[in-house]
Amino acid sequence: MTSPNPPRPNLSALGWLLAVPALLGALITLVLPTVQTLWLSFQSGGVMRESAYAGTANYADLLGDGAFWRALGFTLSLTLLPLLVAVVVAPLLALALDRAGAWPRRAGRVVLSLAVVTFSPVAVAGAWTRGLSPESSGLTALAQGLREPGTAPWTLRLIVAAGTFGIVCALAVLAYLPALRGGSAVPATLAVAALVLLATVATGVQTFSIGMVLTRGGPQHATETLAGLQYDYAFRMARFGPGAAVAALSGVILGVLGVVATLVAVLSRLRITLTPRLKPAQGAPELKGGPVPHDPFETPGGPVPHGEAAPYGGAQAPQGVPAFHGSPAAPGGAYGAGTGSPAAPGGAYGAAVGRRTAGTGWVAAGVVALLIFAAAWVLLSWPWIDGVLATPSAPASTLRTHVNTWVPALAGALVSVGVAYLAALGIGGLRPLGRGSEWLLLAFAPWLFVGPGPLGVANWQNARNLGLIDSFPALVPPLLVSVPALLVLTLLCKGLSERSGGDFFGGVLLPSLPMAGILAGAVTLVNAHDLSWPLLVAQQADVHTTPVSQVTRLGSFAGGTPDIGAATPLLVVAVALAALVAAQLLYLDRLAVTTNGSPVRTDAA
Repeated sequence: MTSPNPPRPNLSALGWLLAVPALLGALITLVLPTVQTLWLSFQSGGVMRESAYAGTANYADLLGDGAFWRALGFTLSLTLLPLLVAVVVAPLLALALDRAGAWPRRAGRVVLSLAVVTFSPVAVAGAWTRGLSPESSGLTALAQGLREPGTAPWTLRLIVAAGTFGIVCALAVLAYLPALRGGSAVPATLAVAALVLLATVATGVQTFSIGMVLTRGGPQHATETLAGLQYDYAFRMARFGPGAAVAALSGVILGVLGVVATLVAVLSRLRITLTPRLKPAQGAPELKGGPVPHDPFETPGGPVPHGEAAPYGGAQAPQGVPAFHGSPAAPGGAYGAGTGSPAAPGGAYGAAVGRRTAGTGWVAAGVVALLIFAAAWVLLSWPWIDGVLATPSAPASTLRTHVNTWVPALAGALVSVGVAYLAALGIGGLRPLGRGSEWLLLAFAPWLFVGPGPLGVANWQNARNLGLIDSFPALVPPLLVSVPALLVLTLLCKGLSERSGGDFFGGVLLPSLPMAGILAGAVTLVNAHDLSWPLLVAQQADVHTTPVSQVTRLGSFAGGTPDIGAATPLLVVAVALAALVAAQLLYLDRLAVTTNGSPVRTDAA
């Protein structure tokens, strides 16, 4: 007699195969440049003179010099106010929006999307340079404090906090919202909070653009950051050894943060999945307006992990299974939802924990919280808004500049996220090591938060040796795998795989594909607004990106109005905003982050 359920083929070999491009990409663009940076840190000399082995002299000079410790302390201090936003303000806003129900939460996602797509660090800093003018007034006049060594540090801290308030709060809220949809929201939210905290500190450690535009480390090195100190040593003084030593020490800090973040995700058994779209059960009345259309990203039915439940295909729950409000077994119920019951034949959703409708008080709280955020964001962003509305004395971008900015940024994102997605399908979807497959992420963990800065000295040397300086190909970010995208996509593929019923194509690949596209768009924005790498390889005007062109014009600015809006052209903002809003409402709003196999929650629409 033939079994109705044929054995599932062993796909672990395919899982390993899909991870190979990411492993090779990490080896070429992460491991080797790291080794090269370490080697350079033990050398003396640089561009102007021949290198020679210097042992630990560079480290001894750095660690014995007050400049390094001053830069480290100031760099970490820049993260304090953004940390308060990320771990205090953002969770409260996320909680208010989550409890307020569907329409306030979705309205919040639209507003947060606007804060994400309009942020450009060089443009924000350029807007604040207008405050250095003697006739400046209002909030922008705060920049006057940058002129004196005694007031410059706190002034720059406040400017960084004001300029990044919107983006920090928006990204943090978008991370907390899926955690609140888990059946056990507290553990998931704590795990996400830990990741947000670590990511905020890691980003602060690499702060470069705002300080580079506003103070360049001055006056009298009072606002020197680690990234600025590395740039000064390696490219202003042409001393690769000390510059590489600063990069190596920064890399150690970032590596520790990356390993800790990965351990948090793995040990908490963090996973991301899609919550179901509520549909009428068989034999139940349909929603007003007709049947719900088929969802192309729906997770097909199949075995449900222990402790989870699927809606029932009929209108009556099996005997002994409790009926929850809104389930077919309850009076007037139209949807199935339960806990602790097995998946029923025809179940289409995977896990769900009840249905919750928002009370009037929570709706009001959510709307008020969103209005407060919007008002604070507009107020703190007013220097940038005013700068965008002002007519520039000379444009900082041309069609060629935009091509230099966006084409390499998109190409780099497609490659790095594409390679990460393949590895995520292998590690998270096909599980080559079984339940412990996510431990493979530790191989990439030291570079989870590493941006182009700490590897900039080695990568610049490689680009020069290849003759790529001042060429269009050099503008492509030198990174073949995006480790943050790999982590997110692996957790998503893991969550989808556990509920796919063995259907890899329909249960893992198709539902995770939109997230890969969303992350590719996010990495494109990050690449396009980056200053550190293009500033190193684009010296000639015909290969300038928009951030480099803005910095160049700001450096020679004399009495005119800087072109603040060049980094965020209206067409790009419109396209990015439309895409992100659609992604928020159709896909991201359905994500749920859970820990330790806890079920997810479904809300009334």
